[in-house]
Amino acid sequence: MLIDSHCHLDHFDEAEIPAVIARAREAGVERMVTIGVRVDQSAVIRSLAERFPEQVWATAGVHPQRVGEAPLPSVEELLALTDHPLVIGIGESGLDYFYDRAPRETQREGFRRHIKAAQRSGLPLVIHARDADEDLQAILEDEHAAGGPFPFVLHCFSSGRALAEAGVRLGGYVSFSGILTFKNGEVIRGIAADLPEDRLLVETDSPYLAPVPLRGKRCEPAYVVHTANALAAVRGVGVAEVGAFTTANFHRLFSKAAD
Repeated sequence: MLIDSHCHLDHFDEAEIPAVIARAREAGVERMVTIGVRVDQSAVIRSLAERFPEQVWATAGVHPQRVGEAPLPSVEELLALTDHPLVIGIGESGLDYFYDRAPRETQREGFRRHIKAAQRSGLPLVIHARDADEDLQAILEDEHAAGGPFPFVLHCFSSGRALAEAGVRLGGYVSFSGILTFKNGEVIRGIAADLPEDRLLVETDSPYLAPVPLRGKRCEPAYVVHTANALAAVRGVGVAEVGAFTTANFHRLFSKAAD
């Protein structure tokens, strides 16, 4: 069994979502988490989980590229968005200095509010990091020191080793996507090989980042199998073992999923 810990089902045509989920199950991907990126999208995300409660969980939050589009939600507003049995995490939030589609200070403030929501709720924070390793690590360490530990995952990991190791040191998890299979993914494969087994997750970030051998196609949750195969190869274990430990890690992090 595999779990796609991060996908965007609302980016698929509504009529095709049942087939997307069916293909995932046929591939051995039993469950998936569809991720929130805007406050005004939260109802759609929740309805997807309600429509497929045996296959789909959801999160709620504001993506760093989106934080300039509307007033930042307060911590209390973020917590209210999670008041649903199938909403099992907060985010995605974080920092994205590659596209710079939102003011960096607004991104940092939004990230801190999401962290505080994770601290207060105990729900894991799904973190997006792109070209912002130093600032993101500094905020993680600052908020950890100020408000105490909180659960989180560095999703679709494509950052440097220092951020991965800092994340693990602070109690976080690291999730690998199809990037693990890319020709230019050697550094990421090295990081995936070295991190503790009990901190690893797999995901697709679909419909983006289709893995080898499906590069150029639209990604979907079924394709997480290829990432699991790549993770098994770099760690020198069988794919069944990867399925077992990533599923156990998922449920340890997303503890509300067991409720």
